[in-house]
Amino acid sequence: MPNSSDYVLGQSPAAARRLEIQDRHFAVPSEQLLDGLQLRPADRVVELGCGPGGFTRRILDRLGPTGVVVGVDSAPGLLEQAARSLSGAGPGRVELVRADISQLGPWLDGADVVVGRAVLHHIPMAEFLVGRLRATVRPGTRVGFMEPDFRTPLARLAYLEATGRPELAPLRVWATVINQLYLARRISPDVGATLGPALEAAGYHRVRTEWLAFPSDALVIENLVMFYDEVRDPLQALGIISPAEIEGQQQLLRALPKDSLPAVWGVHVVTAAA
Repeated sequence: MPNSSDYVLGQSPAAARRLEIQDRHFAVPSEQLLDGLQLRPADRVVELGCGPGGFTRRILDRLGPTGVVVGVDSAPGLLEQAARSLSGAGPGRVELVRADISQLGPWLDGADVVVGRAVLHHIPMAEFLVGRLRATVRPGTRVGFMEPDFRTPLARLAYLEATGRPELAPLRVWATVINQLYLARRISPDVGATLGPALEAAGYHRVRTEWLAFPSDALVIENLVMFYDEVRDPLQALGIISPAEIEGQQQLLRALPKDSLPAVWGVHVVTAAA
């Protein structure tokens, strides 16, 4: 993650549990991202914002005995969980580094691949980071990011609610809350939407982008409920939503029919070469 003092979400075991659920939810686009990066067995892969290691494990599965994953994160609690969960996880080697990824460091040296999943939207003005990244890594370094989009699917959600689906209101409330939280912290809830053009503007080559929406299934609803628990205090402190309102929204989310819900978020998968 970015600097732990600025990270908008949590770093507790419960937060790691939410990230574990998110890893299962992100399984297909995560593998698509790694396919696009064409990992080789001996690659040195630097993962920005490795968290508790869910995506790191997917990288390890593609490396051989001489391959290395350098997982960089600023949250010591999540790094400790990553160390435990990744012990003996694959033939490659894991190196965990505690650092603020917005301040590029020597952990990038020798990288063949730089990758990040759901991390840039936690960094204010992330475009500066991707520009500086190209200036830091070797020419030809493969770069890839997967970023959630908390805005685009809301047009469909709003249309459905306005044309006879009032039960979708708790999805709208959740979407409003997360967008207000991110904007209050001066970070982007939809950086992925402009990431492709930003990489091209920085001079990256072979930029490829893909977007898909996620159905709001049982895993997504569980993630939304856990999000409220994870950031209950800052939401109250910022005046976005009260604890009592959170309890009510969680109940409404749990009561939603899980087989007929529109997407409440999507994801952008972007790859390029420096």
